[in-house]
Parts: sequence; C-alpha cells; structure tokens
Amino acid sequence: MPTTKQQAPAKRGGTRTKMLASAAEVMRERGAAGVTIDAVLARSGAPRGSVYYHFPDGRNQILAEALRYSGDSITALIDQAAGRGGRALLREFVEYWERLLTEGGFTAGCPVVAAAIGCSEDEGPKLSAEAGAILGRWCTALTRAFVNDGFDDADAASLAVMSIAALEGGIVLSRSTRNAGPLHQVGEQLEFLIKAREFVVRNKIPGKQPGSR
Repeated sequence: MPTTKQQAPAKRGGTRTKMLASAAEVMRERGAAGVTIDAVLARSGAPRGSVYYHFPDGRNQILAEALRYSGDSITALIDQAAGRGGRALLREFVEYWERLLTEGGFTAGCPVVAAAIGCSEDEGPKLSAEAGAILGRWCTALTRAFVNDGFDDADAASLAVMSIAALEGGIVLSRSTRNAGPLHQVGEQLEFLIKAREFVVRNKIPGKQPGSR
C-alpha cells in the first residue's frame, strides 16, 4: 500500500490539473482576458495558496498551460480518429463540438480560437503563437488523414486548412445562435466537398488545382 508521501504528488497533480481544466473552461466562456486567478479558484475550488505553488509565474503561466491543456486534449482526439480517414475525423470533430456546445448551453466555444483573438497586449503574442501552433498540429493531423484517403500532399493540406477554418467558424455561429445547426451544415458541406474532390482526383478531371494562383 502506498505511503502518505507517495500519495501526496498525485493529490498535488490532481489539484493542478483541476485548475488547468477550470482555466480552460473559463477561457472557452470568456476568452483569455476573462481568465483571472479569482475565476480559476472559484471554478476549481482550489485554495489561493495553490496558485503560486503550482504556477509560480501566476496568471500568465496559467493561461499558457491551460491553452496547451485544451489543445492537447483535442489533438489527442484528432490523432485517434485520423487513422479512420478525413471524413470520419471531421464527423467526430462535429460530434465532439456539438456535445460540448449543447452540454454547456452554448455559453462556451473553442478555447484555442478564444486565445488566438482575445488576448491583451501583454499576453497576446505568446498566446497567439501557442494557439497558432495548436491549430497547425490539428491541420497536420487532418492532412495526414486526407493523405491516407488517397489525396496528394498539396490537396490534403489545402483540404485540412479549409476544414479547420470552416469548422471553427461553425462553432462560432452555433454558439452565437445557440443552435447546433450551423455546425452540422458546415460538416455536411465539407463532406460533400471532399467527396467531390475525390471524384475529381479519381477521374483526373482537369481544372485549377486548390492552392494554385
């Protein structure tokens, strides 16, 4: 049976993770500017002393790590689904966000986009760069899925960027209208476009290629 000393790190880790999850929730609802120490403590139930114990750099560290925590969670979901192909991954992405939106009463959106566009001047450059890196990882994973579907690298990368951009827009529209319809419509149109692109590639139909100028 573990000793008290062996159990203590798990407890501290649990408190830290709970604070990061709480900060991510607040970021989804209020943007990066709304993530205050008081808000994180109120949401997580952690004592005030735990802030500088777990996050010695204070609020900026909480923001950065909460963003990474959120990004890594969604990246893991995308990586798990990527092997089933691009369309399956997109359907899972839509289902995931529909669940989060409806369970939260449409009060919260994507924390990564919130961090990318809702930062103050002090934290903006670092958070925006981190958000960009996370979105880049999502595009890379989706690109890999489209390559597995038979698209070449250029087509796969173009489809991935368009898909992530469209889905994030669908999340914003669904949140603002408090209706999952826009997100579903985006998902349906993306699936149609991908099928159409597959038809074009399979039948070698000539025309301007995506990404060409």
